[in-house]
Amino acid sequence: MKLLIASDIHGDLESMELVLRAFESEDADKILLLGDLLYHGPRNDLPKTYAPKAVIELLNKNKDRILAVRGNCDTEVDQMVLNFPILADYAYLSLDGLSIFATHGHHHNTQTPPPLSRGEILLHGHTHVLKCEEFGSENFYLNPGSAALPKENNPRTYMVYENRTFTVKDFDGNTVLEKKF
Repeated sequence: MKLLIASDIHGDLESMELVLRAFESEDADKILLLGDLLYHGPRNDLPKTYAPKAVIELLNKNKDRILAVRGNCDTEVDQMVLNFPILADYAYLSLDGLSIFATHGHHHNTQTPPPLSRGEILLHGHTHVLKCEEFGSENFYLNPGSAALPKENNPRTYMVYENRTFTVKDFDGNTVLEKKF
C-alpha cells in the first residue's frame, strides 16, 4: 500500500488542492490525514487562502480515499459536515511488517508517548515541524510537517509511505527527508 500522509491543512484551500494533486501524482492508494483539517486555531495565523467550506467540498469528494485522525482543532461540528470519520484519536496501522501509531500529536507525542513496543513508529503532526528521530525503546517519531502553516522555517510538506520507506516532500516534489526501515 502506498499512502500520502498530510497534516495541519487548517482550512487552507490552496494547501488542500496541493495535497490532492500530490496524491494523484504520487499514485497513492489512500490519503492519511493527521488532523486539523478545517479550523486554523487561535495560535495560528489565518491561512492565506482560508476557505473551509471549499475544503469541506474537496474532502467529501474524496471521502473514499481518506483515512483521518482527530486534531486538536477538529470538533464534532466538523464531523457533521464531513462524510468520513475524523474523530478517532489514533489509528494503529500495520504495513509491510511495520507497526505505526498514527495520531495528531496533541495527546500522544514523544513527551507523552502511547504504549509502544520496541521498534514501533509514532507518526503525528500538530507541531507543524517535519521530524524523523529515534526515541524511547528503539522507536521512531515521524512528522510530515504542515501542508498549510509550516513552522521553524520548514517548507509546506507532505509524506509518502511505500515499501517500508517514509519520504517527506515539498509541493514541488523535492525530497526533503527520507527514512527507510
